[in-house]
Amino acid sequence: MLALTPRPHAVVIGSGFGGLAAAIRLGARGWRVTVLERCDQPGGRARVFRQDGFTFDAGPTVITAPFLFEELWAMCGRRLADDVTLVPISPYYRIRFHDGAVFNYTGDAAEMRAEIARFSPEDADGYERFMKEAAAIYRTGFEELGDVPFNSWTDMARVAPGLMKHQAWRSVYGFVSRFIRDERIRTVLSYHPLLIGGNPFRASAIYALIAHLERAHGVHFAMGGTNRLIAGMARLIEGQGNSLRCNAEVAQIRVANGRATGVTLSDGETLDADIVVSNADSAWTHGHLLPAEARTEWSNARLDRARYSMGLFVWYFGTNRRYEDVAHHSILLGPRYRGLLHDIFDRRVMAQDFSLYLHRPTATDTSLAPPGHDNFYVLSPVPHLGGGADWTQLAENYRRAIAWHLEQTVLPGLGQAIVTSRVMTPLHFRDELLAVNGTGFGLEPVLTQSAWFRPHNKSQIANLFLVGAGTHPGAGVPGVLSSARVLDRIVGEAAAYV
Repeated sequence: MLALTPRPHAVVIGSGFGGLAAAIRLGARGWRVTVLERCDQPGGRARVFRQDGFTFDAGPTVITAPFLFEELWAMCGRRLADDVTLVPISPYYRIRFHDGAVFNYTGDAAEMRAEIARFSPEDADGYERFMKEAAAIYRTGFEELGDVPFNSWTDMARVAPGLMKHQAWRSVYGFVSRFIRDERIRTVLSYHPLLIGGNPFRASAIYALIAHLERAHGVHFAMGGTNRLIAGMARLIEGQGNSLRCNAEVAQIRVANGRATGVTLSDGETLDADIVVSNADSAWTHGHLLPAEARTEWSNARLDRARYSMGLFVWYFGTNRRYEDVAHHSILLGPRYRGLLHDIFDRRVMAQDFSLYLHRPTATDTSLAPPGHDNFYVLSPVPHLGGGADWTQLAENYRRAIAWHLEQTVLPGLGQAIVTSRVMTPLHFRDELLAVNGTGFGLEPVLTQSAWFRPHNKSQIANLFLVGAGTHPGAGVPGVLSSARVLDRIVGEAAAYV
């Protein structure tokens, strides 16, 4: 009787969207896969908190490229709709300026033109030109390059003319300003880099593609919460005959003769692997998980010089009343735009003012709170921990300042309505998610930290690969799912490793 040759083994470190997508793609190509997650549940930044009858998504709440999920389900012979219900959200975002004026940002071209004309009639034509150019950038930056590996400088040289054609050296704000004169509309059309950890005044104009991505594919919400997508992906992995282990912290990637050979867990257990895929923060992977003798240029000098994205202060709370006038996604802008971002990204100091993202999922799915209640989280961009802020002392006063502002603007009576509460600061990102400097998104998405200039999907260590926000193409759910797509180009079929 012939013995069956065991399938080659891939170990995936971390179970965020990037790690789970990588595991599914590897499993579909014949790999035996073990996903290792240090926390007690899968998801990474997309984990879920449940308390007092409320269900809170810890992290991502905006789904803009459902086809990337549909592709994963199809690889397993299933349909996304079999496991997850995605519903479109409109408006995409309700943007409230500091003076109380409100802009409803939607995916409908006519509605958007009318909304822009309401604020600045002379900018309506400019908006059309901006969206036309954003569509062209999308075709280059997302469709052509989003899942292409950049393993050498020649890969970068090959695409440089296309990037320059779209004026990639400009900032998103500078790019928008070519078409728009009104400062409020410039803000509305340029804030998108903040969704992936970037400063609109420094992030490459390539990220203007997000405006077209949203219009083309919509903004969606997963009923039951974003973590339903995580749970569904975990089931796909199990259905492939592969495994996901929680409470399994990787202490080190084992390297021999310049090749990754497996991992050692914090409890001393070792797992052999033919390849290792890290969904951990790229700076943590290079600076902490690799043994000292195997560390590459990304482990030391380049990461020391790197620019990191901002930190995040997130307050999750539930109320014993409903706020029916509040949209699913709201953006509450403070009195400053450029100045506040300069304080956060460059000076790294805590400002007295803030801008906020307010998530009210019970606007769409009432099951996430007890009957008659509302579920919220509010997010404030803040400096990362390199600025020296002491969140053990700051957190409660900062929460109170945000609560007061919300009560004075969109949530009247909030102080008396809160029935459950929890806070997450950059300390959580550092200590629980192992994000260097406690950032929310890893390396800042600037041109000099994009594509080939970003930690590569294929490491200098043979058989070590990276997925997630810290590698190409970058942060955001579409970005990390696309980073797993890159594996299809740089990791061979399992049969090639037998």
